[in-house]
Amino acid sequence: MTSRRKFLETLSVTSFAIPILYSPASLFAATTEPYDGPILKVAIMGLGSYGTRVAEAMQSCKRAKLVGVISGTPSKIKKWQSKYNIPEKNCYNYENFDAIKDNPDIDAVYIITPNGLHKEQTIRVAKAGKHVISEKPMGINAQEGQEMVDVCKAANVKLLIGYRMHFEPKTVAVIQMRKDGVFGETKFFQGQSGFTIGDPTQWRLNKELSGGGAMMDIGIYSINGARYMLGEEPVWVTAQETKTDPVKFKEGIDETIQFQMGFPSGAVANCLSTYSMNNLDRFYMTGSKGFVEMQPSTGYGPIEGRTHKGPLTQPHVTHQTLQMDGMAALIFDGVQPIVPVDGEEGVKDMKIIDAIFLAAKTGEKVTL
Repeated sequence: MTSRRKFLETLSVTSFAIPILYSPASLFAATTEPYDGPILKVAIMGLGSYGTRVAEAMQSCKRAKLVGVISGTPSKIKKWQSKYNIPEKNCYNYENFDAIKDNPDIDAVYIITPNGLHKEQTIRVAKAGKHVISEKPMGINAQEGQEMVDVCKAANVKLLIGYRMHFEPKTVAVIQMRKDGVFGETKFFQGQSGFTIGDPTQWRLNKELSGGGAMMDIGIYSINGARYMLGEEPVWVTAQETKTDPVKFKEGIDETIQFQMGFPSGAVANCLSTYSMNNLDRFYMTGSKGFVEMQPSTGYGPIEGRTHKGPLTQPHVTHQTLQMDGMAALIFDGVQPIVPVDGEEGVKDMKIIDAIFLAAKTGEKVTL
């Protein structure tokens, strides 16, 4: 069995030791350390493909447990009950889930539904006195995001956003390297996020449900990545939209947007978000002393990358397992990840998305 010391040693980048800001037991679910403490009891709302992925990942969690479901499809509820041993009293539909207020078995609800539903569902969960984890993007614009933040604060519950990459070991190592000055003064970031989307009738291509197209789904990774890789908040954006299939990508559904961001230090980011090209999952950043390249940079499988010091060698652990254990540590112990995952962080991304849409529409540089 791998010792704790040996495990930590594997977390270093070649010839450079990365200090870990978290307790290993809370950040890295792969540790063999036993855990004896409070368990975050979670109900998942929305039992689609990503909800299923989270549920599977949670089977390996030490600090979080799937205990309930909320769905509009009775057959899915029955299937999940059987598979995950969920009691009938912890099963709800979209009409009656306000009753979780009286259910002590549930601490938090992870909302994994279409973007356009997040705000209303967050408000209802918060008013029921439960912590909220909202999948990203947190809403369809910054105004919605801020309303969600305000409601959760008023209800004295946590609002967390599903930023799984903020717990991913290679990503954490790169951010720490940047904080420690290994790359010197950051100068330039390039983010490429995209894939060819299929079924034209799916909710992601429905403006009311999605709030937009590729930008709301995959482009947000390059936005968030630019912010945590460069370590700054952008002060302006420019953007250009390209649409080759107006039948599939109707009004308000972006197919491809190239966008640029400028930062206070003078650093710039050049990014691509698309629903019409594959093999786009790459981050690159260069600074005055070195560089980092990650490809794949945000996919569900193992992240791969290298810096001027050599390859990133941190072990792969299922991202959602780390995320849910990390969020439990945040809720119970106040252990903060290297980059925030709270509602305010989500609003920052939404403000940038709003500005990108405006810049693409007007052709003007938009100040943030």
